[in-house]
Amino acid sequence: MMMRRRAMRRGPSLIGVAATTAVVAGTASAVSHGTQQKMAAGDAAAQQQQAAQAAAAQQQQAAQAAAAQQQAEVDQMQAQQAAMQAQQAAAPPPPQTAAPAAAAPPAASGLTADGIAHLQQLGQLKDAGVLTEDEFAAEKAKILNP
Repeated sequence: MMMRRRAMRRGPSLIGVAATTAVVAGTASAVSHGTQQKMAAGDAAAQQQQAAQAAAAQQQQAAQAAAAQQQAEVDQMQAQQAAMQAQQAAAPPPPQTAAPAAAAPPAASGLTADGIAHLQQLGQLKDAGVLTEDEFAAEKAKILNP
């Protein structure tokens, strides 16, 4: 009988090659999926950063607009104040009012400031009821006719 000789193959078997290919394909797939996730996370972070920058720019523009408006109001107030000052400078001075009788200079009769003060005190005493009308008139005559 003859024995058959098996032919020996050199290199990996068919099942070994298929298993190696499956491992390589699985690894490549996992790496690809991880890379996609990282890129998606990077895109989301970039979008968030762009949104934050846009919001900051918008806030800065609003602050600049508010500052410009305040400056315009200040300028307007200064212009109004300058106009009022110019108007007051151009207007004639107000007429002087007559001085009150108590502050008037002494009359030709020689009444002094002390005499006026004494008359005012007598008037207050009369109003308070301390002096009678006759007493007030007598003291007044003494002051006015020394």
